[in-house]
Amino acid sequence: MEQLSDFIAAKLLKIKAVKFQIENPFLWGIGWNSPMYCDDRKILSYPSTRAVVKLELARLIAEKYPNADVIAGVASNAVAISVMVADSLGLPFIYVHPEPKDHGFENRIEGDLRPHQNVVIIENQVSTGANSVKVADAIRQNACTVQGLFSIFDYKFELSQNAFSQINLQHTSLSDFDAVLRLALDNKTLTQADAQILRQWHSNPAKWVK
Repeated sequence: MEQLSDFIAAKLLKIKAVKFQIENPFLWGIGWNSPMYCDDRKILSYPSTRAVVKLELARLIAEKYPNADVIAGVASNAVAISVMVADSLGLPFIYVHPEPKDHGFENRIEGDLRPHQNVVIIENQVSTGANSVKVADAIRQNACTVQGLFSIFDYKFELSQNAFSQINLQHTSLSDFDAVLRLALDNKTLTQADAQILRQWHSNPAKWVK
């Protein structure tokens, strides 16, 4: 799996989906300061990278969960890649809002999901894991089985790993923080000093200050 993780990490770095700002950290929506940011939505603008991500997700899902009935994308960032994966596998597609809508039918689940179906969730990236947990809960409340969660990129925070363990949610990611750091060091995108700062941030991202 490390070989695949490095391969996808190289793709993300090549299209500049992963950016590092050590001196001028990014501010995440949850209020964290971060010396790196993964904008994997850029994958959709690069056909060859998009095709690789789609095919690898489809391959892993077919291998791990051959009896999956439905692919569920986490709204909204994972919808595009998820529907392409569902199409590749010839499976029905739904997407799920982490929070209930406050208009229309106020649906959490968009599309047709029947009780007792086996569902595989696709998320674009995992940081805290909060949205993935909420989506898994919504699907389980529909009397369905969540077989697993797949993502393109995983920050590999202890917070998300603990959250998934608590609800017995199996997570597989195409690439992760460790692979990106390894590749960025290899291609001289990062210095050893920069990498050490990133490791310090990664160990306690909620409290990190440059």
